[in-house]
Amino acid sequence: MTNERKILLWSLEALIVVCLLWVGSQLTFILAPLITFISAIFIPLVVSIFLYYMMRPLLGLLLKIKIKGHHLPRSIASLLIVILLLTAIISVILALIQPVINEFNELLSWLPHATKQGQALINEISHYDWVRRVDLSSYYDQISDNLTKFLKRTVNVLSTSAGSLIGMVANVVVIIVTVPVMLFYMLKDSPKFTPSIQRFFSERHAKEVRELLHQMNQTLSSYIAGQALECLFVALGTTIGYLIIGQPMAIVLGIIAGLTNMVPYVGPYIGITPALLVAFAVSPTQALWVIIVVIIVQQIDGNIIYPNIIGKSLKIHPLTIIVLLLAAGNLAGIGGMILCVPVYAVCRTVLNYFWNIYRLEKES
Repeated sequence: MTNERKILLWSLEALIVVCLLWVGSQLTFILAPLITFISAIFIPLVVSIFLYYMMRPLLGLLLKIKIKGHHLPRSIASLLIVILLLTAIISVILALIQPVINEFNELLSWLPHATKQGQALINEISHYDWVRRVDLSSYYDQISDNLTKFLKRTVNVLSTSAGSLIGMVANVVVIIVTVPVMLFYMLKDSPKFTPSIQRFFSERHAKEVRELLHQMNQTLSSYIAGQALECLFVALGTTIGYLIIGQPMAIVLGIIAGLTNMVPYVGPYIGITPALLVAFAVSPTQALWVIIVVIIVQQIDGNIIYPNIIGKSLKIHPLTIIVLLLAAGNLAGIGGMILCVPVYAVCRTVLNYFWNIYRLEKES
């Protein structure tokens, strides 16, 4: 086939794809149910995939166990993992409920004291001329009024949006029910995935498909397992540091720091923001201690944990990650910022694989 015919064929294919996308955009009555279906299964599917890659090493260990000379069946091993995971999650939640409630109660009882401290500080420095010109007292009153109005609006919104709250609770219940089921079947039937995909291809391309899926699997596995361990370290390290310096709500703020660490580069800044707000209400010195704790944890993470757990397996340039975060954040918010790096890594793996095949065929 000549180059002109190839270009014509690719142009026709691109035109057909564009036409199909345009027609699909006009058929909203067909796309709307499809989008609803995808949005309903998206979060449970992503959570299940995340847990699958975390639990896969444990599954490999269980499958090596022999009972009376026979290996443990894959279905039994998968069921045991789901039961152990649910037991661990429930145990952690039950263990954290009372400390978290105590921290919130302590914060609520401490807020009036913090307000009095702020007013006393303003009264103490109000004799300075520059303070009189700034009129900090009026600013303080304005902030207090705005905070009161905000709390009233929040209560009104919560009282008028009971239906939305019920829907949100229902979605959480659906996720809690469906994720263990999806995780069980992923663990149990994962060896069948590659052969089921290979059936759609000729025998000549079946080996290439298997190799491509293996590379995609390795990319996701290294990223997700590494991120899980890294976030666990950040959550534990930050919580311990906050407890040492006497930071209010240390456990909650430590968990937030661990979760937000999933967002590359930007995550630590998001995680430290609520901690600084709480710390500044105590004293500027407390805020300084919070910054020191976060710097120490992030330095250990960046220089020891990240290079040894995730390393340079993804080989993505920092500038590329920043561009991905900006685009994904505008398009899909925090969820997009969390998913953009692994999605980009998988897409790059696919493109690199096909490029290598094309280059080898061209050389031969």
